[in-house]
Amino acid sequence: MNKLWTVTLQTYWHQVKSWSFLLLILGPFFIIGCSALGGAIGASSDPDSQIAVISSNEQVRQNFIKNNDKYVDAKIKTAESAKKAVKKEKIDGYLVFGMQKNQVKAVYHGASPIDDELKPKVKSYLQMMQSQLNLQKAQLAPHQLKALQQQPQYSEILQKKQLGDKLAKMVSLIIVIMVVYMVLLSYSSITAQEIASEKGTKIMEIIFSSTTAAKYFLGKILGIFGVIITQLLIYIVGGWATYRWALHAKITASFMHDNQVVINKILGNLVNVNLIFLILGVIIYTILAAFSGALVAKPEDSSKAAQGTTMISLIAFFLSLAFISNPEQILPQVLSYVPFFSSFMMPIRIINGHVGNMEVILSLAILIVSIIGMTVYISKIYQGVILQTEDTSFWQRLKRGLAYSKA
Repeated sequence: MNKLWTVTLQTYWHQVKSWSFLLLILGPFFIIGCSALGGAIGASSDPDSQIAVISSNEQVRQNFIKNNDKYVDAKIKTAESAKKAVKKEKIDGYLVFGMQKNQVKAVYHGASPIDDELKPKVKSYLQMMQSQLNLQKAQLAPHQLKALQQQPQYSEILQKKQLGDKLAKMVSLIIVIMVVYMVLLSYSSITAQEIASEKGTKIMEIIFSSTTAAKYFLGKILGIFGVIITQLLIYIVGGWATYRWALHAKITASFMHDNQVVINKILGNLVNVNLIFLILGVIIYTILAAFSGALVAKPEDSSKAAQGTTMISLIAFFLSLAFISNPEQILPQVLSYVPFFSSFMMPIRIINGHVGNMEVILSLAILIVSIIGMTVYISKIYQGVILQTEDTSFWQRLKRGLAYSKA
């Protein structure tokens, strides 16, 4: 048992301390960081346009500034100073409030049109002031004034399934499919090259003289499984930290607040049983990649080792995309129980809510049994496969390896 854990730890540390693992871990955070930095730079280099507000009635001026302070440079109070500021390009323009024949007026002066966001606010403010002036001039009785102040009522009655649910489902589906594909693609390649690099080395004969091939193979798989778990834990912790940061960061807080319900649903679809399917899917592809790596003729062919595994994952990936919006057809239903495909298909059915608990448990059970069965069988023929160094065809090496289990 000690030798099994020695192989496991050696494989684990060999992968974790490599530059490729570091880049694999930092890649997503680097992309998120660059996006956030770009947003911050864009926000700082393109500030909200500001104007000055001029009025002979200070109360009118202050009321407008109070509700629109981010658009207004409150330090400028006169038309002359506003003109100078426009010439020096300190402000975009200035707005002059006035009154003529019982009509409220506002005139904007500037080199370019007033900001699209500010324009409706100006019109709304003018309408409010005009209404107040009209009421004063009308000299209505209290009960008439009360009747005019009556406001309409608006409410919404929504169905259980809202637009946000559909958006959350679609985003969740795309993320799950992409994550499963990218992670298993990375580890299929890593595992195949890890195993293939040992082909033709005398050290394998020495290792098999001190421990069994089954323990060695299992140690390799457990070591890579430890690397996968490490990466996922880093992503979960780092993703949670990024989520908490985004809730309070100036450049993302408003977006997070406006879409909080949808974001929470997406996170809920990711951190549940779908995460188990992701892990098990990566494991079964890793085992297949290890077997493929052992079947190559020489270490130089390690780049070709994962081609078969990559092809299967590619087929599963495109099938999942094809049935992403209609997972209850016969083919995706069947494939949701088939190893190598269930890690793609079953999460789609789970997120769409078209599958029961018993079906999920059955799919998981089949996947786990398949992983155990593949590990046990390949460990029996591993020695016969890994020690083959003849430059024969793939099928001849496979045939010899399968024959080794009967010997």
